[in-house]
Amino acid sequence: MGLMPTLPRSGPLTLEDFEAIRDVDDGHRYELIDGTLVVTPSPVPAHQNAVQELFLRLHDTKPADIRVFVAPLDIRFAGDTVLQPDVLVVPRSAVGGRRIEGDPLLAVEVLSPSTRTFDLGAKLLRYQRAGTPAYWVIDPDEPSLRVWELRDDVYVEVAHVTGDEVARLSLPWPIEIAPSHLVDDLR
Repeated sequence: MGLMPTLPRSGPLTLEDFEAIRDVDDGHRYELIDGTLVVTPSPVPAHQNAVQELFLRLHDTKPADIRVFVAPLDIRFAGDTVLQPDVLVVPRSAVGGRRIEGDPLLAVEVLSPSTRTFDLGAKLLRYQRAGTPAYWVIDPDEPSLRVWELRDDVYVEVAHVTGDEVARLSLPWPIEIAPSHLVDDLR
């Protein structure tokens, strides 16, 4: 486990501040949203199961020029924001050395008590501002899937399904998802 560097006591963090702490291996996940450091604990099994099941579904149906990743993997946006979506879909050309170098096609967050506010608020707005075509949020407790797609630079909720209901989606490619299939019996 690395030592936590000393951080400024007031004001927003810079990307340089964030880079100084991003590789600390203390079991937490670090993100920077408009200069604010967001630290979340390791996820629970139901969260990870939903991430894994969605990754497999997306990976098995993706076009050849697309890559699907799971956190932790940084996406740096213009300004002072670095995010780590739970599941990330990008064109092959966006894959860089230490992080994603281009805009994602899809970002997915799986809700947990510690991330709910950020996932449905600041992160949704940040992906919208970045022009990410689709943003999905999975609630493993309900279970549910909410889907937003960018229309004229603004996210519009195009699907909200629960349980065994199937979302028939067109972005990032045609795919059908039932939230209950992502969480099995781990709720």
